[in-house]
Amino acid sequence: MDIRIHASFLPHNDPDAALAFYRDKLGFEVRNDVGYGGKRWITVGPKGQPTSIVLYPPDASPGVTDDERRTIAEMMAKGTFGIVLFATKDLDADFEQLQGKDVEIVQEPTDQPYGVRDCAVRDPAGNMIRIQQLA
Repeated sequence: MDIRIHASFLPHNDPDAALAFYRDKLGFEVRNDVGYGGKRWITVGPKGQPTSIVLYPPDASPGVTDDERRTIAEMMAKGTFGIVLFATKDLDADFEQLQGKDVEIVQEPTDQPYGVRDCAVRDPAGNMIRIQQLA
């Protein structure tokens, strides 16, 4: 098999804030921005790479109950619903740039006991983003 990751989904609760974060602070390119029924799905990804992240309105998911929507909103607020792991060649330099762009820092670059060096930030929707130093 030759299976690849094409896209993954992260929820957003403010499309303009999500776009400003992923495009302006992380430097991702916008690949699609689709509105439907008063909601927006925004596809972003690192320049020159084929994988994408679709930023979606979680309340637009079919079959989700009001109780589930409340639970999703609570988990997003705590940073426990959507999590993504990125990697970089220079974690410390990239972290310094993020600090200068007023990104919410959760953890500064740290040598983890499981053998990686990484940091953690949150996007405007509360999604946890860990950035790992490439070996």
